[in-house]
Amino acid sequence: MAKDYTPRDQYFTPKWVFDALNMTFDVDVCSPIGGVPWIPAINYFDIERDGLANEWNGNVWMNPPYSQPKPWIDKFVAHGKGIALIAMSRSNAFYALWNNVDARFCVPRKHMKFVTPEGKSLGIFMPVTFVAMGQVCIRALEQSGLGHVR
Repeated sequence: MAKDYTPRDQYFTPKWVFDALNMTFDVDVCSPIGGVPWIPAINYFDIERDGLANEWNGNVWMNPPYSQPKPWIDKFVAHGKGIALIAMSRSNAFYALWNNVDARFCVPRKHMKFVTPEGKSLGIFMPVTFVAMGQVCIRALEQSGLGHVR
């Protein structure tokens, strides 16, 4: 499934997000090939090392392919420890998180601009939210100053 995402899914989370979160993740589960140098993750899964096919351990970072987020969100909910950056939408995948009593949400205070593979800053048409699960990740999100956590 991970091999189905498109080049338009190649939008990377900017460094300032990780500076604010001030934590190291055990794995970035949706990384581009070679990883993203500013994402503080010990390990990463990319299109070749399929994050959907591999077991997730520890606290994960997830910025899933927005063209097909559902299997990623389902696995994130099942795993229960990490921070995800997802599009807010009226989809079953979003509501799976929204209805999860263990998830905490944070809408960024400023408009989110992503980083393209060419290094350009680019916004997307959809609003996004951070979702944290697990005490370590919830605490990091609460202390980040990225926005109000509920």
